[in-house]
Amino acid sequence: MQKVIFTEKAPKAIGPYSQAVKVGEFIFLSGQIPVDPYTNEVVTQDIVLQTRKVMENIAAILEEEGLSLEHIVKTTLFLKNMDQFSIVNEEYGKALGDHRPARSTIEVSRLPKDVLIEVEAIAMAKTC
Repeated sequence: MQKVIFTEKAPKAIGPYSQAVKVGEFIFLSGQIPVDPYTNEVVTQDIVLQTRKVMENIAAILEEEGLSLEHIVKTTLFLKNMDQFSIVNEEYGKALGDHRPARSTIEVSRLPKDVLIEVEAIAMAKTC
């Protein structure tokens, strides 16, 4: 059995998918891009601000289930330019604090709405 998770505090899906789906104790978050959920616009073309917005959107979805970024067990980062990895890494680290989930980072040629970053995540509703 699966539960679809939705919050107005994160961007609405722009296609046939959900913001997140809970299956058992796992929550699978769709890739989040730096879109303001209230304007439906990309926040800026600055990688620092885009990374912050993506992490805020992920946090908003998790909060809908009473969770936080500390419940994330795995992320995948999609970057338009791997030369910006160190900048993204710094902002990503600030958002997570001391929490260190497993992670993959991939450079891609293009992302939806021509953003610079997209992040998908898997979280666990229970702590180990």
